[in-house]
Amino acid sequence: MEVILKQDMPKLGHKDDIVVVKNGYAANYLIPKGFAIQATTNAKVILAENKRQQAHKEEKLRNAATEIADKLNGLKLTVGAKTSTTGKIFGSVTNIQIAEELEKKGFDIDRKKIDFLPVKEIGTYKATVGLFKDIKAEIEFEVISE
Repeated sequence: MEVILKQDMPKLGHKDDIVVVKNGYAANYLIPKGFAIQATTNAKVILAENKRQQAHKEEKLRNAATEIADKLNGLKLTVGAKTSTTGKIFGSVTNIQIAEELEKKGFDIDRKKIDFLPVKEIGTYKATVGLFKDIKAEIEFEVISE
């Protein structure tokens, strides 16, 4: 029996895949539990339309992320931090501070998408901003003493 998976299933397939399984497995487990629906002609047409629409939306998001990545690449930020006389930072510079500096520059980036190692000293560092599945931008930031 052909079924369309509604979610990822280990050793069977991914969401929206059409797979062939034994009748009993589909009728007694996959369909009643809501993991799959029977792959009728109508269901296949609806699936194809949903995939087409999703690809269109994803393309828009990818284009927007590429534009933002082009603007972010090579961007230099300056982050102020309270430091000791030796240049050690009291605490550390976090992705929240980087997100605030980006917001001042006009970029609305979620702090959870900014990735870098903890910064404990004055200097120049790099951070990676994840914008889309495989689109990332690299920004440079300098930590200075306030």
